[in-house]
Amino acid sequence: MSTTTDNWPEVQATAREALGEDIAALIDACREDEHPESRLIGVLHKVQETFGYLGEKQLDAVAQLLQVPAAKVAGVAGFYHFFRLTPRGKYVIHVCMGTACYVKGAERVAQKFMEELGISWGETSTDRVFTLEGSRCLGTCGLAPVVMIGDDVHGNVTADQVPIILDTYLKRAK
Repeated sequence: MSTTTDNWPEVQATAREALGEDIAALIDACREDEHPESRLIGVLHKVQETFGYLGEKQLDAVAQLLQVPAAKVAGVAGFYHFFRLTPRGKYVIHVCMGTACYVKGAERVAQKFMEELGISWGETSTDRVFTLEGSRCLGTCGLAPVVMIGDDVHGNVTADQVPIILDTYLKRAK
């Protein structure tokens, strides 16, 4: 595929630096295909796996190296729920909002997390330690309400316990 910019070597070098050599090599291999744009989703998965999210710099680099319009790359990244366009915290807090948890006070627990962290659903704390997400069911209804942080399951959580739980993970993050 030919490029039409006068500064292609500079653009390519900047994009390779933004993505790293492993991803740049993957894109090089994709460009050998008859329709390299058909590999876009796979490339975006690899970028997210590497960086934890799809940043603007990385999206632009993918567009440049894959020779796909930036609007298409951004459109695909924004369309699919799996892709994250903002960084997540070191710890992702999943508050179960399934029926058993909801009935037993999960909404109050979630509200307390929001108050303590100053964030809402899907947001990340300013220190990038916590991201708050709701879950439909964590499969531990007997422990309702349930909060899962990483692989740790916290059962029978009350709003009063939220600051203690957060403090535990803040200490670990240091």
